[in-house]
Amino acid sequence: MPDQPIIIATRGSALALAQTHMILEMCRKAFPELRFDYQIIKTTGDKLQKASMSKTDPSLPKGLFTKELEVALLEGQADLAVHSLKDLPTELPAGLMLAATPKREDVRDVLIYRSEKNQLRGYQAHLKLKDFPQGATIATSSTRRKEQLLAVRPDFKTVEIRGNVATRMKKVADHGDLDATVLALAGLKRLNFSLNADGTITGEAVPDAMFASVIEVAEMLPCVGQAAIGIEIREHDERIARICERLTDFNTFQCVTAERSFLRAMGGGCQSPVGAHAEINGETLTLKAVSFRDGSARRATAQRPINEAVALGQAVAAELA
Repeated sequence: MPDQPIIIATRGSALALAQTHMILEMCRKAFPELRFDYQIIKTTGDKLQKASMSKTDPSLPKGLFTKELEVALLEGQADLAVHSLKDLPTELPAGLMLAATPKREDVRDVLIYRSEKNQLRGYQAHLKLKDFPQGATIATSSTRRKEQLLAVRPDFKTVEIRGNVATRMKKVADHGDLDATVLALAGLKRLNFSLNADGTITGEAVPDAMFASVIEVAEMLPCVGQAAIGIEIREHDERIARICERLTDFNTFQCVTAERSFLRAMGGGCQSPVGAHAEINGETLTLKAVSFRDGSARRATAQRPINEAVALGQAVAAELA
């Protein structure tokens, strides 16, 4: 019916809702004559808060944070699904497609750690990985981050950490046995946290005396699709596809297509020990990747024309396979 709203399926986390409201705003601005709404759906990943995310566990299903949203699409309960693209498997269920990726946010990661004003052991502002003391403990549940941290600092100790952004920051603030954690800069920005010139981080529920320091891509490659939002729809739904044409950013789509092609060819999922980042310069698409699958860092870089994103990802994967 023409008066029925177009429904966006989303997880209920703070970041998922922030991203969904971004997409809602884009939809309503581009199509003021249409009605849009959203539906919160709890995913398997939301229910498995104690499951380990630091390694690929064969007992865990694929699409931990996407499957239930995809079911809603297939059953006609929703028209679009908004995902953090890094969570979306490279192999989608039959009948579904990745239709749009709005302009990507900053892909870099951020170190979060205590300042010297904290009652526990703290540090100066603007620390780099090289500046932490021997044997420092970094909390992360990402195999990609863990391996790249240890590639730079083999003396580091790494431990798992779960919870939302505020929870992870509080754990570092309150536990002297944790020196830092690593978070995505894009998520911090979308949740309205600010990284200030003096090294502090501000925002809702930020503990006192905390610092944030950006890790450059040259030191830590992001995961595939990091900082990008993926909009998934039903194949052959021409009405919704036309809406998505107004939501997508061409350069972002080509970059993540190359990254996802690489990950697919490597046979991995979002917790695989690989990182990849694609960039466009003029008419050239460049993909840099790293793999730790054999226990050591193997790196590759390749370039192709923008319209050969899939082939570029496959070529880089073949070099690292």
